[in-house]
Amino acid sequence: MCGFYGSTKIYDPSVIEAKLKRIQFRGPDASHYRNYDNRVILGQNRLSIIDLDARSHQPFEYEHVSIVFNGEMYNFQDVRKDLVAKGFAFRTTSDTEVICAAYLAYGEACVAQFNGMFAFVLYDHKAHKLFGARDRLGKKPFYYTLKDQSFECASQPSQIAISNNLTTNEKAINQYLIWTHIPDPLSIYNEVQKLRAGYSFTYDLATHRFDTKPYWSLNSSEFNTFKGSYDDAKAELRTLLSDAVRMRMISDVPLGAFLSGGVDSSLVCALAQDLLPKGQPLRTFTIKFTEKKYDESPYAEAVAKILGTNHLSILCDYKEGMNMIENFTDYYDEPFADSSAIPSMLLAKHTKQYVTVALTGDAGDESFLGYKRYEYAVKIAPLFKIPRTLRRLAAIPLSILPLSKAKTAANLMSEPDLRDVYYRHMSVFDTSWLQDFQKGVSNEYIEYLNANKPIIEAVSDFDIKTYLNNDLNTKVDRATMSASLEARAPIMDYRIVELGRRLPTHFKYQNGNKKRILKDLLRDYLPDDLIERPKQGFGVPIGQWFQQELKEMVMDSLTKDFLSSLPNIHVPVVLKKIEDHVNGVNSSFGTQIFSLLILEQWQRRNKTQNQIGGLIQTF
Repeated sequence: MCGFYGSTKIYDPSVIEAKLKRIQFRGPDASHYRNYDNRVILGQNRLSIIDLDARSHQPFEYEHVSIVFNGEMYNFQDVRKDLVAKGFAFRTTSDTEVICAAYLAYGEACVAQFNGMFAFVLYDHKAHKLFGARDRLGKKPFYYTLKDQSFECASQPSQIAISNNLTTNEKAINQYLIWTHIPDPLSIYNEVQKLRAGYSFTYDLATHRFDTKPYWSLNSSEFNTFKGSYDDAKAELRTLLSDAVRMRMISDVPLGAFLSGGVDSSLVCALAQDLLPKGQPLRTFTIKFTEKKYDESPYAEAVAKILGTNHLSILCDYKEGMNMIENFTDYYDEPFADSSAIPSMLLAKHTKQYVTVALTGDAGDESFLGYKRYEYAVKIAPLFKIPRTLRRLAAIPLSILPLSKAKTAANLMSEPDLRDVYYRHMSVFDTSWLQDFQKGVSNEYIEYLNANKPIIEAVSDFDIKTYLNNDLNTKVDRATMSASLEARAPIMDYRIVELGRRLPTHFKYQNGNKKRILKDLLRDYLPDDLIERPKQGFGVPIGQWFQQELKEMVMDSLTKDFLSSLPNIHVPVVLKKIEDHVNGVNSSFGTQIFSLLILEQWQRRNKTQNQIGGLIQTF
């Protein structure tokens, strides 16, 4: 786990050092870079996890290959055995060396051998090219720019911004205002893109040609192809989950797990505890808040007691969370406004005092139909069998009622089909805030709202490619890296995601029973009262803060001048909504205000020249 940097543009050493120092929090244990023949620069900040010896520092050389790498290759021991059988020799016990040898053995097809979370760039000295890839589900970030016949890449975009003139991407801002994040392949800068999840690339040093191609994709047409019984599916899923947890427990530093008391994290912790020697408890952590609405710690404590983990509930006050907003964009680096990032950062900060690696339960909801919105989609699906003309007529009386929910229902009933409803449901800003909603619509992943699949399967695919990739993975990566903590997500193992796509819908969702198969696996460990409880979000009272402690910050930041500098905003309307919220007239705009506040913070931080001298243009 670390932060990496690569470039074919040969900067002054002071610039390279600044680019690495910018993300030192991602890898505080060592920082190195090398200039290869004045053609390629590779650098890395290391968070040491596997083979702590200096021999595994990066950039790492193996025969005629040099590499910098962010993440973990969980199956590196299995791949290494195959490579040893082919005659390869190893001088370290690191996964980094295995990537290099696998490239020499399999060429660009090596990525198909890897099971992990990763972003890497590799310099092939003989072929005079760069080769790299990003993991299948987008767990680790990869930003790059192609400019003046050069290639530059990094773990975070602010590294590229140093000593470069970059301009703000208006299209990215429009999409951010809908999603609260900037989806692949866009970044906040016109000149910088994200490498898509599941893609590899090559860059030819002689011709300056850059090519990308997918090596894995979510099969949007596949579902209900599993041929076994429900018990067969449970057995296969349990085997895969146990193996995914086992691989993610390989570590040369202390390891623990986040435990919220929900189905996903409880199942991961149960399997991890099973894999440890008898009498050795897994260390588990949760955040404890004084406000019951946001406090999951009693459930986590009850689960930990039954599983026998060594559990710690970390008491945090909201003042600490509010203070984190001040430096939020220092870590997230481009506008990102999922407010659950704040408790995630708090949990990571305090967990780091005890361990360096933490298992998580991420991806259970997306792959196994756990969100309430999936149930909602199933319930209203029959409505969309009615012709749109009739639905529009039925929406008229609702639209004139003085209730926001009635107006929302009227708007949704007028949509062409249920997939359009879902797309709008996932958006944060609507046409009352935006001049043109369509400017923020991304067509990159629309194919996953597959018309040939049941709606619940289609929106699950869509969320895996959008919400999981662009929101949850970004949130967890930056939150844990802000504390130099590595997070590993066993349920996000691509084999488990693929199995989830193949299972019949009723194995995952049946008559309102969400995540059915995961819950049934968990019943081997926990009683029903801890499994069948309402899902609780991971959040903080952000809207309340904007009416109290952070009211002054909001009013000072979200001015008419700032809002007027943004594309596509109804400035007078938005100013009125902000005023209504902070004064308690309408308290439902906390998410939108947080999105604008983070955007203003990013703009303000990027107005002036950076430490080397590259001016970042504003809106």
